[in-house]
Amino acid sequence: MDIGRLRALRELSIRKTMAAVADALHVSPSAVSQQIALLEEEVGIDLVERRGRGVNLTIAGRMLVERANRIFSELESARADMAELKEVVAGELRVAAFPSVAAALIPKTIRALRETYPRLSVQFDEMEPEEGINALRSWQTDVALIDDLNVPHSLLDPGIEIIPLIEDVFNVMMSPDHHIAHREEVRLADLSEERWVIDTASGTYTNLLTSACQNAGYTPNIVARCKGFEVAIALIRDGCAIAIFPELRASFELKDARVCRLVPEIRRRISVAFRKGEKKSPALQAFIQRIYEQAADFR
Repeated sequence: MDIGRLRALRELSIRKTMAAVADALHVSPSAVSQQIALLEEEVGIDLVERRGRGVNLTIAGRMLVERANRIFSELESARADMAELKEVVAGELRVAAFPSVAAALIPKTIRALRETYPRLSVQFDEMEPEEGINALRSWQTDVALIDDLNVPHSLLDPGIEIIPLIEDVFNVMMSPDHHIAHREEVRLADLSEERWVIDTASGTYTNLLTSACQNAGYTPNIVARCKGFEVAIALIRDGCAIAIFPELRASFELKDARVCRLVPEIRRRISVAFRKGEKKSPALQAFIQRIYEQAADFR
């Protein structure tokens, strides 16, 4: 069987539509459809069934994807074995990470790797944890930094392994002249009358904030929704709103902003995720070692 066609079928089992698979594989939807049709012709049985705009796998399709997962795992394991035999940290390593952890750890990690392994090229893509784990499943990246709020351990594939990196807590950010900015700690219940700004890049954090406030007896008054930190911090500095952000965000110099610890504490665990078959890859091991060293200051 053609590996490319198996990859298209496996990707379809994850992304559900031809268009989404085409985006992931950087081909046209018609090319994906043709790959699936040729694979069905090759095996002599229907592998997919169309339902509305989406596509579901038949029993035969699901069985073939299970076998394909083993095939790809063995291919990656073989590649890692060959790299280990060469004992040379070289080539390309693709890394995906979400903004707060990426800004805190990725630049220093890349610099440390370049100094030690000049023949290794690190290709970085900013991705939210869910995007990163999907990219890892579909071989679009080699390493993904994830957290347990967006990607609970129970939802990870058996072929994905994670190594805990650091734990991160959430803080309250406000302008320095806010009436409670002098406090070291702020209770969530004390913020019921505040105006909030949220980062909408992750729906999980929006739900987390809303649920936490509701448990404290109120619904947050969200007056601004931003897709990144730059606009949110500008609103915070000028006293337009307050926000809850991970402590990694506060690890940078935040001029004209005040950071207070939130109680009760909200915590997340950040991990490095990779495919088990590539665990012995020298490039992967070098990356894990370097990013673990860089994370020591936050641990």
